[in-house]
Amino acid sequence: MSKLVTIYGGSGFVGRYVTQRMARAGWRVRVAVRRPNEAHFVKPYGVVGQVEPVFCNIRDDDSVRQVMGGSDAVINCVGILEESGKNTFEALQHEGAARIARIATEQGVGRLVQVSAIGADPESDSDYARTKGLGEQAVLDAFPSAVILRPSIVFGPEDEFFNRFAAMARMSPVVPLFGADTRFQPVYVDDVAHAAELAATGQAAPGIYELGGPDVDTFRELIQQMLQVVRRRRLVLGLPFWVGRAMGRVFGAIRAVTLGLAPAPVTVDQVKQLARDNVVSEGAKGLDDLGIRPTSLEAVLPSYLWMYRPSGQYATLKESARNLRS
Repeated sequence: MSKLVTIYGGSGFVGRYVTQRMARAGWRVRVAVRRPNEAHFVKPYGVVGQVEPVFCNIRDDDSVRQVMGGSDAVINCVGILEESGKNTFEALQHEGAARIARIATEQGVGRLVQVSAIGADPESDSDYARTKGLGEQAVLDAFPSAVILRPSIVFGPEDEFFNRFAAMARMSPVVPLFGADTRFQPVYVDDVAHAAELAATGQAAPGIYELGGPDVDTFRELIQQMLQVVRRRRLVLGLPFWVGRAMGRVFGAIRAVTLGLAPAPVTVDQVKQLARDNVVSEGAKGLDDLGIRPTSLEAVLPSYLWMYRPSGQYATLKESARNLRS
């Protein structure tokens, strides 16, 4: 019988690519999610019965334990960019990661992979980064042979970074940025999934790997590159951090009053994160150590941002026609 992997958050942005890779590698895949009825799209990633979404609440020991039963490997892809109700940074990224690692040890799971983030630091003033760091510590305490993956900003068709700013550029003549000079090293989502596959199948040594793409650019440079892809001219306006913090407090208050119904364009915690470079540390193990050649932004962005162009899918045809006439 083929081996079994349980992937917590296996239908999320990164998780779905990990699920695809583990299925293609011949593993049976149990996709542990909060809403399995909304995760049926993962089933065709394998043959009939190979990939199954199941309910799991990682805030609960019994729920985590039940879906982990019989697993040869466990991959935790759960992470959030913004808190909502009981799904806080602390509950999911620290306590949830700790719970998965502890129960994996109890059940004798062979391998554990934790998807974290560059900038994870138990001493950070950002709740996101702090809980990511505390989660890493808890995982290594309970499961010392775990592999921890720390990606920079992850890009791909379903990302919440380039899609968000491309949608903004479609509606607004100005793209405001907090931390315009902060540096990032975007990494392709399938490269992250490849790293997780290697770790789960025993082809990566235990330890921490920081995952970044081939290029380092400032926030402003990334947005300018995106604007070139979507064929739009917009003013990229760098704003001071104090403005971002003030806006974050105001939007946070509005969201609290409306019980979460009013979305917050920016939070105070996100502004704190934007104040720090998000690049691979000098001397850190990374994609090269895993034998993975990082994929560039230029190779992927046009494949999914075309929908934000003024003429959408017909933009290239119109450009070709103009060239013929000239």
